[in-house]
Amino acid sequence: MSQQPHPLSVRLRALPAAPALLGYAAVRLTGVVILAIAAAVTGKDGLHRLQGRWDAVWYVRIAAHGYGYEVTLPDGSVHSDLAFFPLLPALERGLSEIVPAVDTATAGLVIAWVAAFAAAWGVYAVGTHIAGQRAGVLLAVLWGVYPTAFVQSMAYTETLFTALAAWSLYAVLNGRWIIAGALCALAGLTRPSAAALVAAIGITAIVDLVRGRPTWRMAAGVLLAPLGWLGYVVFVAVREGSPTAYFQVQAAWGNNIDGGLALARFVGEQLTGPNPLAGIGLIAALGLLGWAVWLCVRQRQPLPVLVYGIGIVVISLIGAAYFGSRPRLIMPAFPLLLPPAAALARLRTRWSVAVTGLLAVASGLYGAFTLLGSGPP
Repeated sequence: MSQQPHPLSVRLRALPAAPALLGYAAVRLTGVVILAIAAAVTGKDGLHRLQGRWDAVWYVRIAAHGYGYEVTLPDGSVHSDLAFFPLLPALERGLSEIVPAVDTATAGLVIAWVAAFAAAWGVYAVGTHIAGQRAGVLLAVLWGVYPTAFVQSMAYTETLFTALAAWSLYAVLNGRWIIAGALCALAGLTRPSAAALVAAIGITAIVDLVRGRPTWRMAAGVLLAPLGWLGYVVFVAVREGSPTAYFQVQAAWGNNIDGGLALARFVGEQLTGPNPLAGIGLIAALGLLGWAVWLCVRQRQPLPVLVYGIGIVVISLIGAAYFGSRPRLIMPAFPLLLPPAAALARLRTRWSVAVTGLLAVASGLYGAFTLLGSGPP
């Protein structure tokens, strides 16, 4: 008499993304466990580091009280909460009101974790569409071991934005323009870097138009795509009484667009400072980033995916933000990881598992060091 398969195993086989989601869960759990152990050893609160630190505090305050809070620094500059886009705090407030036992800080963590799996699924879907299922699985796992992947476990917007961006790109790849535009509009209510996604949709539509493949759905998707980003910029403009108010708010935070001058200045300071090896390391890291972009071009990634990935990199480098935030800003550019994912897919399973396992431990250690310290070194 044959043994009946377990219902769970049947459901997992019915879900092609199951290996990607399980692999992603494994590497992120590794990071959380390392953080918990390090927090216990140092006597610090690891959970607080995930839901109540840095930008997460601003989002919770917006969720609880709306916009209108600002801080004046000793140098006279003003940091306004208008620098933060509204979708995450709106979801935090909504969840905390639906489930009163969940406060806004915990709601932010729940949303970020749910969005992380939605993002991993979307990353897998895009990777599978381009390079096959095995590469798609490894792409989702590699995104989970990115050096600053600890942010994926925080009440931040990176997972929500990446989920919306990945599924928007997947919709474009499958000709679902209206869905792509709607998801892009939501991404535009999440992070300013949605401009890269808007560009990806727009440029792809222009190319299709030139090739003689216009449709009304394409036009609708293109029109929908920038509405979230533009809507928030207009909201800030009306609220502050200036058409450039949003950009003034960002400049006050030191996040104005300077074409990369701040980055070049920072690298130069390291090269001429007491530890020039740091500057050399930064140049090597930027060279590695450029090589990753070149590999994406050589891989002939589909146009919307390529434009999105390069756009995120460019936006992350041309702003005046402090250097420690740039790796986090680049993290949604998951297409950069597709060439190494495709390379790992050609290895035997035990070797790909060993490589991703080592990367998970390294990422977890770096995350614990960063979260339990004073911030990105």
